[in-house]
Formats: sequence, C-alpha cells, structure tokens
Amino acid sequence: MSNRLKLETIYIVISFILILTGTIFKSYIGGISQVFIYGLAFIISGFYIAQEGVIKTIKNKGLNVELLMILAAVGSFILREYAEGAILIFIFALSGLLENYANSKSEKALTNLLNLAPSLAILLKDGKEIEIGAEDLKVGDNVIVKVGSQVPADGTIIFGATSINEAMITGEFLPVDKKVGDEVFSGTINESSTFIMSVSKDTNESIVQKIIDFVKTAHSNQTKTETFIERFEKIYVYIIIMLAILTTILPPLIGLWTFTDAIYRGIVVLVVGSPCALVASVSPAVLSSLSNTSRKGILIKGGKHLEVLSKIDTVILDKTGTITEGKPEVKELYFETVNETLVYDIVYSLEKHSTHPLAKAVVEYLKDSNEIKLISKELPGKGIEGTYDGNMYQVGNFNIEIPLTFKEKIHKANKGGFTTVNVSMNGILIGFFSLIDKVRPEVKNTINHLNDLKIRTIMMTGDNRYSANNIAQNAGIKYVFSDLLPEDKYRHVKSLKAEGKIVMMVGDGINDAPALAVSDIGVAMGSGTDVSLETSDVVFMNNHIQNIEKSILLAKRMKLISLQNIIFSISIIGILLVSNIFGLVILPVGVLAHEGSTILVILNSLRLLRK
Repeated sequence: MSNRLKLETIYIVISFILILTGTIFKSYIGGISQVFIYGLAFIISGFYIAQEGVIKTIKNKGLNVELLMILAAVGSFILREYAEGAILIFIFALSGLLENYANSKSEKALTNLLNLAPSLAILLKDGKEIEIGAEDLKVGDNVIVKVGSQVPADGTIIFGATSINEAMITGEFLPVDKKVGDEVFSGTINESSTFIMSVSKDTNESIVQKIIDFVKTAHSNQTKTETFIERFEKIYVYIIIMLAILTTILPPLIGLWTFTDAIYRGIVVLVVGSPCALVASVSPAVLSSLSNTSRKGILIKGGKHLEVLSKIDTVILDKTGTITEGKPEVKELYFETVNETLVYDIVYSLEKHSTHPLAKAVVEYLKDSNEIKLISKELPGKGIEGTYDGNMYQVGNFNIEIPLTFKEKIHKANKGGFTTVNVSMNGILIGFFSLIDKVRPEVKNTINHLNDLKIRTIMMTGDNRYSANNIAQNAGIKYVFSDLLPEDKYRHVKSLKAEGKIVMMVGDGINDAPALAVSDIGVAMGSGTDVSLETSDVVFMNNHIQNIEKSILLAKRMKLISLQNIIFSISIIGILLVSNIFGLVILPVGVLAHEGSTILVILNSLRLLRK
C-alpha cells in the first residue's frame, strides 16, 4: 500500500470517529460544538478531495467533480445541515479511497513489470569479481550470475549450464534449461547453477527495458471512450452547476418551493448529478484487462488497442514460428559442387548471423563445420548473402538460375510438404536443404474457436504453395497465400483493410514488420524480440497461439462491462435527478446512492482481473 493510501485511510477513520461522536452526542452539545466537530470531519476527509480538485482545475483549466462535492458540502454548512455536509464529504472520500484501492489492485500486475530491471551485477575482470550497477555494464563484459540472482543484462552463456525462471517476462512458471550458447534475458532468475555470460546488449536496449517502455506506453494509451468521457466531464460539470443554480432560483420565483427547499434541492443536484460513476466506467475496466493479460504473458500497448481487438473480424497468421513450432529440422540436403566441405563452412558462417528459425536449423545441422570470417547481409523475406574468395554466396529464397538437375528434386521436396532453402554461388543454384516444421498442437483448436467467433483466418507465408497448403490443411485454415515477400504481405493486409475488414496480423516481428505495422492490430510472437516490441501493438511473450482467442475474448468482455457501467451510471444519475424534483431524495440518501453506484461500477470492472 502506498503512503498516500495509508494517509487517506487514516483521515477517513478519524473523520468517521468525529461524525460518529457528533451524531451520538448531538442532543448534548451546542451549535458551536457541532460546527467544530462536523467541520473538523469535513476538513480532514475533504483535504485530498480539495487538493485534487484544485490541481485538476489548474491543469485542465476547468471545474471538476471534486469541486462539485466541495461546493455541495459548503452549501450544506451554509444551510446549517452540518452533519449532512460532513457525511457527504466522508462518503465521497470513502468511495474515492475504494476507487484508489481498486485501481491499485488493477495496476499491480503492470507496475510489477516496471520493477523487473535488475540493479546489481558481478563483473568478471582480470580474474576478479567486481560488484557494479547493472546500468554500467557494457557490451562484451563477462558477468557471473549466481544461484538465486537476477540476470543483470541480455547476453549469451559462455560457461556453465542452469535453469532460468523467465516467468516475469513470458508468464511461464516452469524453468527453462540453458547451456553454453543460449540467450538469457535481463530480469530473469537463475535457479540452479552459477554461470558466466557475455553481455550482448546495452541495458537501455535490453528486453526488460523494452517491456518497461511498453508498459509505460500502455498507461497513457487511452481508449476512444475514455478520451470522450474525459472531454464530456469538463462540459458536464458546468451543466450540473447551471442545473443546480436554476433549481435554486426558478422554483421560489414561481412559488413552487420555499427558498430554503430550493437551495437544499440545488445541493442535492450537485451531489447526485456529478459524473463520478460515469468517469469510473471505463478506465478501471481497461486497467483490469491490461493487468489480466500481462499476467498471462500478453503485453497490449494500451486501451486503444483493446478497443480495436474487440472488433477484429480477420486474423492473418504467418507460418514459421506462429502456426508451426518455429523449430524446423533439416531432413535432407543435395549439393552439386566441387568442394562441398568449403560450401558447408560458408553456409554455416552465413546462417550463424541470421535470426530466422530456418537459419538456426541449418546451423544446428552443420554444427561440425568451421566458421569462416566474412561480411554478410540479410535481406528480409529473401535470406542472407556474403562474399568469399571473390564469389557471391546466397542462402535462402533469392531470384537465381536453377539448373534442370535441381528442378525435379526441389519440386519433389516441395510436394512432400518440405520447405527448401537454396544455396547459390554467383546467381546459380549449387544445392539446397529440405526442412520440415511441425504444426503447433494447439493451433487447430484455436482456429476452430476463431471460426466459432465468426473470425476469418488466413495464412500468409513466403513458403512454396505445396508446403503452405500442407501446413494449412493440418492447421484447419482454408485461406492461404504463399510465395510472399514482406512487401506482398503488406499489400495483402492493405487490400483487406480497404475492403473494410478489421485485421489482426500475427507474425514473428522481423520479416513481418511491414505487415504488422499496417494492420489494425499487429501481434508479435517470439518472446519479445526488439523489433516486435517496437513495431507491434500486442506481444505474446510466451509464444502461445491460443492467446489470440484469449485477448479477443477479453477485449469483448471489457467492451461489454464498460457498456454496462456507462448505462448503469447514467441511469442512476437520471433516476436521482428526477426523484429530486419531487423531493424524494434527501442528501444522505443521494450521497449513498450516487457513491454506491461508483463503487458498484468499479467492482464490476474488477471482474476482468479474473481468468
């Protein structure tokens, strides 16, 4: 609990004791004593309300709900309704305290992410262990990570093996086994053995820092409904003030009410007409939803994207690493070249510089090859190329000359559902690898559930049509676009949007970056790569494809609950205002009904924290 919440709680308790004392001994104390006791209760419980009202008025250059309540309470004291004025502010302060507690509970999962960044590291330098701040680490530093310690930076294990708890990043609570050559991420916990790692990224560029930046963005990225309510509140406050003034002036002029009754009912208008519940209708629901998803390893960049998620009618999925497990295996290879060993060394050296899953599979297959120093260049959607001994070597899906001896073999591999990776020298094919990747076991269920929600699913891939159709059939996907470059995926997404579709694009965040950027909702799979965290609206840190359905369903629930809250809060305000015309609402009842509705709206929103 924050210091502010603790102080608010203390003030509320003191105010309650004062009001209770004044009520019990009301018949034994005089008017001055009552003014003192109830006035003190009013000042104590109204301190933070007045402070917040003044700050908001200066910041927004307009009146607000807090000042409406202060005006109503002051009006009660002018009418010598000391107890009612004190009770009004007390209940308003109590509902505000409960709202702060609710928001604190909703924010917990998000703010926990902001505390992920480690503070200390043990630097290994000249055989000595030196404790330094994690922010002082540099790329290339060797760091010792002991059992129970946080990994201080993103890097690669160079000595030792261990199990790492990555729950704070991926949401997965089972530790992940790591060995020499494996990546480790800042903020994760070393659970089993001490190891040495080499820092691969500056702390400002680490995954954990990207997550922190992502979460900060989420806090400020409001839904359109939230933005509208904020603007509406500024106008609405003046409407209520004018209504209260008219209620106070007009009825006595036409002899309908006495002046005292008119003032009393004008004060009731200030109380029951204030938009407390309406203001709290959407924000707690959004915050609860964001907290819920973050606990599951789903990071959403703000309420604005949640609102769009609820309207999605088309989901486009990349193949590798999204529909498939992203762990392809080389099943066979075929080469026609004079020096195969040298070619394997060159391919191994080139593919080591690529992060694509197919490249990693080739590197694993050729792990006994020798690494050659050469300059490489990766072209998204095509592959990687480099020059050695005056010859240009390309690995991937480049536009090259394919001799007749290869065409039949490649066609046979493709028809068998294999993905082929071509290797060329100076623009002529000299060999290829055949790889296979398994469809994720949970994909078919997810596709079926999306179909049940009337959401159209499409697979887009750079793979050949035979391999693509084979994967799509196993996944239960009817619509397939194959042999695509990143710019082709981009054009397809734009075309669907032009037809009026609300499009979600799910990919790995690297080759799919253009399509992710242009889609209504860009979702990146892949444990939060740098590109995915920067270009996507949503990131599935744990790589679970079923998160597509979960996030859409939660967004729909958030929209429904927000609508329930808005209708309920407006109805309560309307009923109380009409009842006040007929004198059916006394001030304490108006306060209880109005602030009670605010509490109910917040509690309704907190249901979104549940699974």
